[in-house]
Amino acid sequence: MKLNNIKHVFFDLDHTLWDFDRNSALAFKEVFEQQKIKLSVDEFLEVYMPINFKYWELYRNNSVTKEALRYGRLKDSFDSLKFETQDDTINLIANNYIEYLPNNNHLLEGSIEILDHLKKDYKLHIITNGFEEVQQKKMHNSAILEYFDTITTSEDAGVKKPHPLIFEKAIQKSGAERSNSVMIGDNLEADIIGAHQFGLHVIHLDIHGQSAHNQYPQIQKLKELLNYL
Repeated sequence: MKLNNIKHVFFDLDHTLWDFDRNSALAFKEVFEQQKIKLSVDEFLEVYMPINFKYWELYRNNSVTKEALRYGRLKDSFDSLKFETQDDTINLIANNYIEYLPNNNHLLEGSIEILDHLKKDYKLHIITNGFEEVQQKKMHNSAILEYFDTITTSEDAGVKKPHPLIFEKAIQKSGAERSNSVMIGDNLEADIIGAHQFGLHVIHLDIHGQSAHNQYPQIQKLKELLNYL
């Protein structure tokens, strides 16, 4: 099962190393308290999470702008909950959420341990569709920034995963080659299919066991990377 000749390991960030769901919930809790939003955060997140996922798909496909994503995912969630609020308040919540999100620093189980282990033998890199202004803060605040030789964001590359040009940009920045590189991520389309079609080795992190496929190596915990690297 070991992958041979690997020298460069590319990670997605959100949902792969950085515990987005947990940190996002904490950010919303802080925003709701500050803005005196009389909603249960748990109830809100139950509605918000699938709506947010839909908007990120649209954003990846260039069907909505970053601004439309930030506003629309909140507006649709509040509307679904029949919670009335003004556009000014929604925009304020959107801005505060982005501001507070990197203040939380929970990582997925085993992140530091696996990064410590891999750093001994591989060059480590990040490829992320996340917003430029918050990704570096997330990594700094969660004490993982120092592990990575390069960080490639979609705003830096001008395209989003799974577009091949973001992987091309990451390869160029890192000095890697397709044949000696592996991409690890949670999103089957953006991280795994996109990287595989570009010519990288891939490992799919599916922590909830929701993707039924046998096309690509698949793990449910980061420590299982040791079976491949």
